Amino acid sequence: MALGPHVTVLEQGDRKIYLVGTAHISEASVKEVRETIEEVQPDTVCVELCKNRYESLVNADRFKQLDIFKVIKEKKVLFVLAQLALSSYQKKMGDKLGVRPGAEQIEAMKAAEDTGAQLVLADRDIQATLKRTWHNIGFFKKFSVLGALLEGFLTKGEEVTEEDLEKLKDKDQISEMMAAFAKELPEVQVPLIDERDHYLMSSIENAPGKKIVAVVGAGHVEGIKRYFGQPVDKAELEKIPPARLWTKIVGWSIPVLILAAFYFGWREHQGTGLLKLILAWVIPTGGLAALFSIVALAHPLTVLSALLAAPITTLHPILGVGMFTGVVEAWMHKPTVEDAEKIADEATHLKGYYKNRFLHVLLVFFLSSVGASIGLWVGATWIAKLLVTE
Repeated sequence: MALGPHVTVLEQGDRKIYLVGTAHISEASVKEVRETIEEVQPDTVCVELCKNRYESLVNADRFKQLDIFKVIKEKKVLFVLAQLALSSYQKKMGDKLGVRPGAEQIEAMKAAEDTGAQLVLADRDIQATLKRTWHNIGFFKKFSVLGALLEGFLTKGEEVTEEDLEKLKDKDQISEMMAAFAKELPEVQVPLIDERDHYLMSSIENAPGKKIVAVVGAGHVEGIKRYFGQPVDKAELEKIPPARLWTKIVGWSIPVLILAAFYFGWREHQGTGLLKLILAWVIPTGGLAALFSIVALAHPLTVLSALLAAPITTLHPILGVGMFTGVVEAWMHKPTVEDAEKIADEATHLKGYYKNRFLHVLLVFFLSSVGASIGLWVGATWIAKLLVTE
């Protein structure tokens, strides 16, 4: 049986698993996936997709179904932004090479249908992956990650060729890249790569039939092989970890301390001291939230809502100023069906976030929240100085 250069065969008794390592925007990968499935004639084809990602690939109208008010209410803005950041990066590269992101997964699904093979969605739900990854990142490291995502919107990046993508499927290069990645971001390596490798291997091993073709990113092949035959509690890997105790303590201690400071200023310095402390809180929290809303080119009423809401929402760990600015902006500039239809294309560049009303609401939500967060620390420092000097 003639197999492609990026196919790894694992044997388990009378069963054979054919791992096809792919680059997600490579025409050569699309061809190799089709040829492998037609050659092997498997009982089952496993793809590196979860239900959400599967729907995003096969449902071209998925963005039309997004309700911006529901996204804000369910606190999924950052999740949607993360998805858009990842998909827009792949789309930029895919556009350069004329290949649709995820084309090899789509080809695997088509080939499975053509050969009568059963299809298995083998990957962990993307929401669980992103939330477990975000949970693993330290507080200050989160800003680095957000900065990297923002940089992805602002820069065009280097030109990528089909030859470059084929090099990314080379085992030695992948091993070196993964080692460097693990060293640079060890807290991301585990939930984003290691856990998924284990989860994917379990899904593939438990797939029905004696001949199985699994189409996965080339970067997962070595990890999947490493976990071959090792049992795993998939339910445990699907759990969304609760917020850390220290984050809860910090989240509630700051407003408690600020309110205590207000009480101290009122008791010790009568009205004058209290007024200074209140201004030291309102000016940076409300002012910076409003300023960042202006940077986002928000509607004047949205800017006003940021100015008024931020000093209050920063005193409550569950509330966020973005919940108010996002709703006001969406109400003043309601996204249209046309906006929803253009999300995928316009999310690939920063200009699209100002032009597209749906994306603009997400931008206003995000930037006003960043402004309020910075204002919180500025205000807390300002109040501390006032308490020490007076």
